[in-house]
Amino acid sequence: MSRASSSRRTSFVRRGAVAALAASTGVVLTACSGGASSEPSGYDGPIGAVDLSQSCPETIVVQTDWNPEAEHGGMYQMLGPDPQIDAGAKRVSGPLFASGEYTGVDIEIRSGGPAIGFQSVTSQMYQDTDIMLGFVDTDQAIMSAGSNPTTGVYAALEKSPMMIMWDPASHPEARSIADLKGTDAKVLYFEGEPYMDYLTGTGILDPNQVDGSYDGTPANFVAAGGTNGQQGFASSEPYVYENEVEGWKKPVDYQLVHDAGYPTYKSPLAVRSGELDGYASCLEQLVPVMQQAMLDYFADPSTANAVILDAVEQFDTGWVYGQGNADYAIDTMLEQGLVGNGTTPAMGDFDTERVQRLIDITRPVFTKQGKDVPADLTPEQVATNRFVDTSISFPGQ
Repeated sequence: MSRASSSRRTSFVRRGAVAALAASTGVVLTACSGGASSEPSGYDGPIGAVDLSQSCPETIVVQTDWNPEAEHGGMYQMLGPDPQIDAGAKRVSGPLFASGEYTGVDIEIRSGGPAIGFQSVTSQMYQDTDIMLGFVDTDQAIMSAGSNPTTGVYAALEKSPMMIMWDPASHPEARSIADLKGTDAKVLYFEGEPYMDYLTGTGILDPNQVDGSYDGTPANFVAAGGTNGQQGFASSEPYVYENEVEGWKKPVDYQLVHDAGYPTYKSPLAVRSGELDGYASCLEQLVPVMQQAMLDYFADPSTANAVILDAVEQFDTGWVYGQGNADYAIDTMLEQGLVGNGTTPAMGDFDTERVQRLIDITRPVFTKQGKDVPADLTPEQVATNRFVDTSISFPGQ
């Protein structure tokens, strides 16, 4: 997921490149994070209504898929007083709170992307078993099901923010990704992204018009005067291109890849499948805490966002993320339904029919790539609603 440059520093490596690189090359890059968990916070306040100390690890380690950002806000919402930012290890840790009350354990939030050498979260989880939960996209879970299986236990995002964007002035008739077909538009994306095989395989885009050489920078989009289409995140790039990209600074239009028929869950929390039962008693209490933390974050994101922005500044990876981008992300996630209750009253659950559809879509793609997707893979192996509290939901939906 790219974030454009400020006048101070530049970083254009996208989150999408992490999965693409790992999937297409198998390259293992040197990580900055990993290793032993942080020292205990030492917090000794009274434990509130939710006591995780008897069922959960002393420190719940969460591996995210990118630098700190608003899409991760629910995780940072769970941090209690005086969280510690470890700039070297690219981690934030502190006592784990549930709606303002101590739970008896700590939480450690580890950054992904550059912090783990652009490895996939799944790879990191299997290399470092201190990690209890990782942000594993559902299509990535399907791809790795035969080698490093994971099971999603909580879907923080209802829709993936992944989108294809275009210049409305260059393509005034375009209302969807499919409208770019038959035009002169070259559609730039990261090689190895399975959603593109879906878009071309179903005829939404012409295989001859897609270009997998996208490197995360806006240079080609700007140089082409907007005639290109380009992948990005709806919760970031429209703001960044309109407000920060020199030589552009005007609106873009887009369609979510989800709304074009590719229904992956982006960044659900997952455990190693073989440890699902072992963590069950913890997850029964923890998943509802995570659900409520997401609702609390969207009710008032100020405290969590202050930590996110401080961590970005201290980590100094080249990633630029300011208050304007965070505010835009929150508004967009709500307006576009990237967060919400989905087809049920509960937030954070998985639609098993949707997961099955994704298995059906991606199996031939991954088989062609030589990935071992078990023939008997079921939606319940990829994602489970076993621990979701169905009474927790976004109000008014």
